[in-house]
Amino acid sequence: MIRLQASVIEGIRAADTPAKLHRYLQNAIELEHSTIPPYLTALLSLRPGRNRRIGELLRRIIVQEMLHMCIAANILIAIGGKPAINTPGFVPTYPGPLPMQIGNGLVVGIEAFSMPLLKNVFMAIEQPEDEVPVHVLKAAREAEPEYATIGQFYDAIQAQIRALGATIFVTPTAPPQVVAPHWFAPDKLFVITDPDSACRAIDIIKIEGEGTSTSPFQSPHDPAHFYQFGAIVNGREVITMPGEPGKPPSYAYAGAPIPFDPDGVWPLRANCRIADFKRGTDARTRIEQFAYNYSALLNALHLAFNGESDRFDAAIGLMYDLRVLAVALMQTVADPQTGETVGPSYELVHTQGGMQS
Repeated sequence: MIRLQASVIEGIRAADTPAKLHRYLQNAIELEHSTIPPYLTALLSLRPGRNRRIGELLRRIIVQEMLHMCIAANILIAIGGKPAINTPGFVPTYPGPLPMQIGNGLVVGIEAFSMPLLKNVFMAIEQPEDEVPVHVLKAAREAEPEYATIGQFYDAIQAQIRALGATIFVTPTAPPQVVAPHWFAPDKLFVITDPDSACRAIDIIKIEGEGTSTSPFQSPHDPAHFYQFGAIVNGREVITMPGEPGKPPSYAYAGAPIPFDPDGVWPLRANCRIADFKRGTDARTRIEQFAYNYSALLNALHLAFNGESDRFDAAIGLMYDLRVLAVALMQTVADPQTGETVGPSYELVHTQGGMQS
């Protein structure tokens, strides 16, 4: 499972003022964001009209990762912090580790959709501490003192918020917090006012990503991210199996088929950078435009969480625009000999073709 250094947990537990907790909530924002570029690339690499069910599942996960990022930002605002979303270093370097050097060697890149990518990377990112596997519940894993899990990271934040108490919530209003009923249900993205609401919001992040220790579902018929990826890898939806009276339910990837057509994926070159392509070429123009628009998305989110909450709708619009840009980008040949096409770049840039943003 994905892990981070135990010193992070120790730092959270030692945070005896809200200001000392700010950096860890900023880390949480960065962590939730860091999964979006690889997941989004996998989605965008599906050719239009192909692998529809896989696309639906990936799209749902991406939207929930955006929700989790918003939750972390609202909690930071509520205790007097200011989210930093468009700053150097906010976007991880791909391929590489996720924020806080988590993963115990896991390397995350920007790649086209593939089953090995889901199995070896995406499921590793989302793997719960207490995995509920097919048919049999696994025993809890032995403690590894040199590392801590992402679940423990959020558990520690919850515990420290409760320890510091209600007085740390100095801006329990929206704005400056962001609620977006057009995009997220009011019971998912809500104003953080006190320890209870903050901890309830963090529970949403944990359950949507990992499920619970007894069920793979975050809500009825809606598996957590780890099990949605597992369903794609195994080619069938996860379902609850009929059980014997008085015994815990079991689960199996035995529901409706999730077909995969390998020809329905663009042959992207992995981990493209703007500098890989010559100025004046179609490849350079299109990858620059994609990176510029992604940077504009981060700028809009930064402004939305720093006093201009009306910019949130613009940010979501920019996210959807990336799909349009990706269609042209991914049809642009990067290497005529291999047939690979240009993959997206998530570099933070402030100019496009020399034009200042």
